[in-house]
Amino acid sequence: MEIFQCQHCQQIIFFENTYCEKCYSALGFLPTTMSLITLTPHFEGGLSAYNNAFQRFKYCNNFTHGVCNWLLPADSEDTLCLACDLNDRVPNLDSEQHRVAWSEIEVAKHWLVYDLLQLGLPVVSKNIDEESGLSFDFLSDDMMQDGEHVMTGHMQGLITLNISEADPVQRERMREQMDEPYRTLIGHFRHEVGHYYWDLLISPDSARLEAFRALFGDEREDYQEALEKHYEEGPPGNWQVQFVSTYASTHPWEDWAETWAHYMHMVSTLHTAKVYGLGIHPQIGSTPQQESPLALELRMGDNLLLQQDIDPILSAWLKLTMSVNSLNRSMGQPDLYPFVISARVREKLGFVHQLILDQRSGLNIS
Repeated sequence: MEIFQCQHCQQIIFFENTYCEKCYSALGFLPTTMSLITLTPHFEGGLSAYNNAFQRFKYCNNFTHGVCNWLLPADSEDTLCLACDLNDRVPNLDSEQHRVAWSEIEVAKHWLVYDLLQLGLPVVSKNIDEESGLSFDFLSDDMMQDGEHVMTGHMQGLITLNISEADPVQRERMREQMDEPYRTLIGHFRHEVGHYYWDLLISPDSARLEAFRALFGDEREDYQEALEKHYEEGPPGNWQVQFVSTYASTHPWEDWAETWAHYMHMVSTLHTAKVYGLGIHPQIGSTPQQESPLALELRMGDNLLLQQDIDPILSAWLKLTMSVNSLNRSMGQPDLYPFVISARVREKLGFVHQLILDQRSGLNIS
């Protein structure tokens, strides 16, 4: 995530902010420029950019619910921003508990959409393209009939999330039950959207599909049978050699989605580290290491996605997570990134990276 600055008072501001806490200027995120801009009242009503009165905007309708600060052109017929137009169903907002949950979910979803746009991936609502578009259902169990439980998952571009995942207590309970190293809302989104992009970018392309099967396995394997086997028997004993997580060992589709999520974890976190100017020059023993192999270099042409292979990204990632894991342990906290990236997983992450490079190249994004 970028560091943003109020154009009125130069205060540091953050992605979710709706106003500057120093000068109280209104703020809004403009997806066309990927920037958080300062707003000022326009003499004809509404809002305009602080430094350009001719740029007039309005907030997404979900601003009134306190869950969105994204902007639309003032004369747009649309009422929802790019991110909120992806929503198909949201929980019953008569419930305060549901409103709180939805707010937490929208923060994670807006981060997801920001990252997808940064990666140069297509983000199209089913309201525009019913067949190939993306949409979200945020549901609670009390919205279901006959005592059914809302299952988080993906089906033909529709991602469903049980809003109980927004409750940290319930999420921790599920993490322990599923024996997961961690469980987050942004992790759910990154995993499930991986299924969507498999359908969109790999399944229809025979060359990509063949390359996918060589690395991840044959997705035609019976999914339900594989899932039942996983929950009955657990992962294979040597799963770390082939997979980034135990769940990735379930089925090639889940291996892909877990790998995709980890790639998004990497590039998003590394980008944030880069914009904050983070560097790591460890002292081993009593002597600072001027040319240490652990030195972290994040100045990759100022764009991680300009790297033509995954190795420089993985090198920076491993150094960063080594240091942050050590910081967490110093505070008695679990590792930020409790995973080991094997040689086979490096290949799979490289496949994801190449897919995104190809997609960006097709869109002429540099």
